[in-house]
Amino acid sequence: MEKKRCFWVDEKSPVYVKYHDEEWGVPVHDDKKLYEMLLLEAFQAGLSWITILKKREEFRTAFDGFCAEKVASYGEDKLEELMQNKGLIRNRKKMEAAVKNAKVFLQIQKEFGSFSRYLWGFTDGKVILNHDDNFAVKTELSDCLSKDLKKRGMAFVGSVTIYSYLQAVGVVNDHELSCFCRKCN
Repeated sequence: MEKKRCFWVDEKSPVYVKYHDEEWGVPVHDDKKLYEMLLLEAFQAGLSWITILKKREEFRTAFDGFCAEKVASYGEDKLEELMQNKGLIRNRKKMEAAVKNAKVFLQIQKEFGSFSRYLWGFTDGKVILNHDDNFAVKTELSDCLSKDLKKRGMAFVGSVTIYSYLQAVGVVNDHELSCFCRKCN
């Protein structure tokens, strides 16, 4: 029996199927993983997610295993090196945002004890489960989180990007009602 997945999954793409089945919508509380997804979502802004998934390992290597402490310390030389890497999305503003966002991420960790505590505090630690297949691209929750992150100094964290982030890290469960993953997470 074939598994029913969300409509957006390209069944011919193993990387997409694996991401949907094993990651998307699974609640994440690990700060390193939360940072990885935040960095990737910021680079995804205006592009397709499959583009990012295909470049994920190159991002992992280029951005020191998604270590926020290391990324926060990047200077001009490292930014130039990243801009020359053809395996990345070579957008200067997104590169600069990665460094700025890492610094803010670390400040949030210090203030709240962890980024996870900060993030999940917006929902009192609960997963938001949508009860129909009429999914939005942004919500009051993503508006509120986006506004707070921007106020703290992050970039490329608009409400649509943040809603996608909330879905990716499982704060919001937007698996379709008929998707086999809906009940898994």
